[in-house]
Amino acid sequence: MKLQWFGQSCFYLTSSAGTRVLMDPCARWMGYKMPQVEAEGVTTSHHHYDHHYLQMAEGNFSHIDQPGTNQVKDISVHGTLAWHDALQGARRGQNIIFNFGVDGLNVCHLGDLGHLLTPEQVADIGKVDVLLLPVGGAFAISIAGAVEVGKQLQAAITIPMHYRTPALGLLGIFFAPLDKFISMAGQPVREMPELSLEEPTLVDLSGIVVLQYK
Repeated sequence: MKLQWFGQSCFYLTSSAGTRVLMDPCARWMGYKMPQVEAEGVTTSHHHYDHHYLQMAEGNFSHIDQPGTNQVKDISVHGTLAWHDALQGARRGQNIIFNFGVDGLNVCHLGDLGHLLTPEQVADIGKVDVLLLPVGGAFAISIAGAVEVGKQLQAAITIPMHYRTPALGLLGIFFAPLDKFISMAGQPVREMPELSLEEPTLVDLSGIVVLQYK
């Protein structure tokens, strides 16, 4: 499998068979380029502008934005209901956590998770190989909370998302920089242009992998 980061919480997953899933596409006015891409599936964790820019995807794709299990060719997609805040959605509504079964691995995208996970949610998510974790605070879980969620799921690889970058310009003031999370997490860190992964390589890359903005 191959995983690319387009900025904010937007990732592009490609299986070894060539199936493509776009996750949480972001509106371009946020500052990220967000290229037009072909996709067989698009997932949106919630309907805010920086996670639901469907115009970015081309082709006859399936749009998945609800809990439950779906199949996009050889990629299984399982959604777990969660919340965008710590008040069961009273402030910002629901947030769907998506797990992608691809090439024998489980990639978990937390969206804008706003709370620690319940035991039931942890069980529904299952064993995570690659965790896409919001670490910029503000509109999602706090940095300390993100570290704790990482401990709850015990993923081999954690990829930070939804944090301050130069591309955001003035909007960046609403997000914490990446180094705060890295300092608190206390794990080895690698920076890569994209993640190309097979199950045997998980151990070699364990820790935090920072994907470069495309």
